[in-house]
Amino acid sequence: MPELPEVEGVVRELRPIIEGKTIKHVDISPVVIASHRAGKQSIVKGSEPTAFAEALEGMQIIQVERRSKYIFLHLMKQGEPYVLINHLGMTGAWFTVHTLNEIREEKFRKHAHVILTFTDDTMLVYADIRRFGECRLVRELSDHPPLLKMAPEPFDDDAYAFFLAQSELPKYAKKAIKEVIMDGHVISGCGNIYATEALFHERIRPTHVTGQLHESQKRALFIAITTVLQQSIDRGGSSISDYRNINGEAGGMQDYLQMYGKKVCPLCGEPTLQETIAGRTSTYCGRCQH
Repeated sequence: MPELPEVEGVVRELRPIIEGKTIKHVDISPVVIASHRAGKQSIVKGSEPTAFAEALEGMQIIQVERRSKYIFLHLMKQGEPYVLINHLGMTGAWFTVHTLNEIREEKFRKHAHVILTFTDDTMLVYADIRRFGECRLVRELSDHPPLLKMAPEPFDDDAYAFFLAQSELPKYAKKAIKEVIMDGHVISGCGNIYATEALFHERIRPTHVTGQLHESQKRALFIAITTVLQQSIDRGGSSISDYRNINGEAGGMQDYLQMYGKKVCPLCGEPTLQETIAGRTSTYCGRCQH
């Protein structure tokens, strides 16, 4: 699943290409339309696909921004503001092309589900292999309540104080630290990859009970999280499986990961261990992490 660095990379590449453009036409894939008719609301959330497409036509993209793992396209139509909220889910990706044939990998071409055609005839295509992502059109962000519960951005000045306070709440203090730092209500944008890396950096076992960590350990862990997130942003994110940037290219952070997906600990040479925490596979070293 794309995490904060991967989403940040997509946003940075989209901004200079699509900001200022006006949407002429929107196509929704038959698969998405059929899912709605079956009552499943695949990808297009909160509205019927045809109504969603018609509403977007004529809108101008004013700004593209990221918040946690979400992409926000701020739009304007007849003087009225709107926001297209996008979450990439497990396998979502955006492509800027002139034709679908320009999307290099067939697995993305065949799963192009939302196609925005601009007045200059360029296209912004949302492809999603497993269809766990979402596109939701709202008048303002407060219309989607889950967004109001997100933790501050990890790079914000108040992010550590917020993390510390949340970690001391009874509902978090008794949980495994790996589960807590992957919770978007505690830290924004830290998922399985970067939680694994930060915990290894600080030699903390992912199953360690949060309430048993000293404040100095929590501060060091928080710094490790922000450091690895920034490193990944600088390296274009991690392409572990299906993450691609808008040009269909892979990131480079996967070449620098120390523990995520590793079979052997790079420090002591012992085989790594795995445990399921919050539904995700957690890899760690039983000797180096305590």
